[in-house]
Amino acid sequence: MRVVIVTESFPPDVNGVAHCALQTARHLVRRGHAPLVIAPAVADPAADAEAPCPVVRVPSLPLPGYPQVRVALPSRRVAAALAAHRADLVHLAGPFVLGVRGMTAAARLGIPAVAVYQTDLAGYARTYVGTGEGTAWRRLRAVHGAADRTLAPSSAALRALEAHGIGRVRLWGRGVDTARFRPGLRDPALRRELAPDGELLVGYVGRLAPEKRVDLLAGVCGLPGVRVVVVGDGPSGPALRAALPGARFLGRRTGADLARIFASLDVFAHTGPYETFCQTVQEAMASGVPVIAPAAGGPLDLVDHGRTGLLVPPGDPDAPRDAVAALAAAPHLRAAYGRAGRASVEGRTWEALGDELIGHYREVLHERTAVAA
Repeated sequence: MRVVIVTESFPPDVNGVAHCALQTARHLVRRGHAPLVIAPAVADPAADAEAPCPVVRVPSLPLPGYPQVRVALPSRRVAAALAAHRADLVHLAGPFVLGVRGMTAAARLGIPAVAVYQTDLAGYARTYVGTGEGTAWRRLRAVHGAADRTLAPSSAALRALEAHGIGRVRLWGRGVDTARFRPGLRDPALRRELAPDGELLVGYVGRLAPEKRVDLLAGVCGLPGVRVVVVGDGPSGPALRAALPGARFLGRRTGADLARIFASLDVFAHTGPYETFCQTVQEAMASGVPVIAPAAGGPLDLVDHGRTGLLVPPGDPDAPRDAVAALAAAPHLRAAYGRAGRASVEGRTWEALGDELIGHYREVLHERTAVAA
């Protein structure tokens, strides 16, 4: 199968869309298929040296106020790349800007398209500008409505898509690298460095941006015997350093270093209410760490309340503090939640989820063939 992955983000970017697009490309290559990636250009021209397949970069500009995010500019490269690759199918990863152009080009060339919904753009519009949700949903309906199939990462996302008039939606989750993220990487030396007085380590991993509501960990910072660790970067970094007294900010971490940090935590706390999936929750669970997360979006599918972690009311400033305090007082519960979390994700490998994705591709191609006949 010749597949073109049109993605709004790709490594070296560090986010859910980029990671999922990379894992998809890797799996397609492993299964003998021929993927091509189309993504916004990045500052480092050598960024694609280790990519698993050819990458076509489209001119882009950094998003004002958030330079880590780049937005593709209008370009004829998308249609040209689809035609040159002789694509059987187009995979649209988190389509909103570049993905819209990919959908237009696919339709013009008669190529079937699968659109993967990954970002709660309506929620982001509400966070950043206080309005614009309707505009965001109209744009999402336009691109997803034109696709042969939309893949939603969670039950909550699927319901939201259907409620806004988007049809042909199926559920497709995300894999997790259970070999990289594992409990055995717990590092006593790192724990002594981060918590020299033996404090309970509570960690957040992800972008430091307004929609992530990392400020909700302020109450956790005030708990005796607790140390908050923040991993990631983004525009909210300076404000969060002031808002979270005593927290350790480790910046952006990746690979084995990130896996070691995950496994060395006692509790993982996610605070953002707009997650369509929430990959870091899976990575924490794979690391054997109990999870606290909002009872909204993707975490509703991932966290089994009272068995693998705790779900708390989204946006409640007291909820993360109270949940951490409860787990701090119950080491037996932390251990049990961690074991159950690890067991719950052991079958969610990228290989299994990648094969499921290829199954969706084949169904779409079969449906197109049946219609043509």
